[in-house]
Amino acid sequence: MHAGRAPRRGPGPGTWVAVVAAVLLVTGGLVTLARSIRPADRATIAAPAPTAAAAAPTPAPTTSRPAARLTLAFAGDVHFADRTAARLTADPDTAFGEAATALRAADLTMVNLETAVTERGSPEPKEFHFRTPATAFTALRAAGVDVATMANNHAADYGAVGLSDTLAAIKSTRFPTIGIGADAGRAYAPYYVTVRGHRVALLAASQIRDRTLSAWTAGPTSAGIASAYDDRLIAAVQAARDQAEIVVVYLHWGVEGQGCPSGDQRALAARLAAAGADAVVGTHAHLLLGAGYLGSTYVAYGLGNYLWWRNSAYSDDTGVLRLTFAGRRVVGAVLAPARIDGRGVPVPATGGTAARIQQKWAGLAGCTGLAARAS
Repeated sequence: MHAGRAPRRGPGPGTWVAVVAAVLLVTGGLVTLARSIRPADRATIAAPAPTAAAAAPTPAPTTSRPAARLTLAFAGDVHFADRTAARLTADPDTAFGEAATALRAADLTMVNLETAVTERGSPEPKEFHFRTPATAFTALRAAGVDVATMANNHAADYGAVGLSDTLAAIKSTRFPTIGIGADAGRAYAPYYVTVRGHRVALLAASQIRDRTLSAWTAGPTSAGIASAYDDRLIAAVQAARDQAEIVVVYLHWGVEGQGCPSGDQRALAARLAAAGADAVVGTHAHLLLGAGYLGSTYVAYGLGNYLWWRNSAYSDDTGVLRLTFAGRRVVGAVLAPARIDGRGVPVPATGGTAARIQQKWAGLAGCTGLAARAS
């Protein structure tokens, strides 16, 4: 002991009582916090590190996160013309009617908006033309739709003026819209969104060879839609694979009125699966088409019409496809059946109608070449 330094005293009884009380308070708070966290969000508590006397070193503690189950929903063609235009004009918030219930029953919902969003422009040289005011995006939001693809054969029905108005409407309403853009970089760009803590990438393109694809495919400095024949699509999927946990591609493809996928559809599905897509869905044929697995990738070849402008367009059977993901893998696929009524509204089906549509949809897988289970 050095001369002149007072001897060190241990803590008194009162100090020990305070220390014990503090430890109990902190421990109780941690337990309460742990109980308040949902199991899917709670980090795994690693075992304590080994002491110096341990016979062999133990790897550093790690945390793991169980694969969350997310539900992504997809429906087919939507536009606002004739009878459905009247519904939009009357009240955008109720334009989808009873269909909104099915659209809202997922973590994220996506449809194909098959129309130019404009009230100007000159019609393109083609048979059918569709356009709608920007309140279409209000209707989508109100119905529970989170994302729309516009990579289809009617997005540029009213030429350069209509396309410019469409892009302006997307910007002003800030509605997430993919497969179309002011240039190729934006048309092929994935839309990234975090769903319950997990990153999802959505992409879109059209495989329909018609006036829109020939005249209005987006270029390096020109506006238009994304083409499924352009290698930019595959490159975009590969890039998204490195950035997201789940990658989904929504296509406009198939042959109108044909209930089995074409060779072009099958070939494209295989390329997208190889590029890293976890699910590939699409529409255009005005019919439900079959679905199943291509390796580990889930493919749904046709979603049919959805909010539709007229009767007798091949079929009024439709539905909302709900895909449940655990990590990257689709572990559940359910079609919530619906029947388009005289108003153009896809009313959720019940009873015998629902059973008939579901049985029909299951049977359509027979000509797809897809498997019932992932491999």
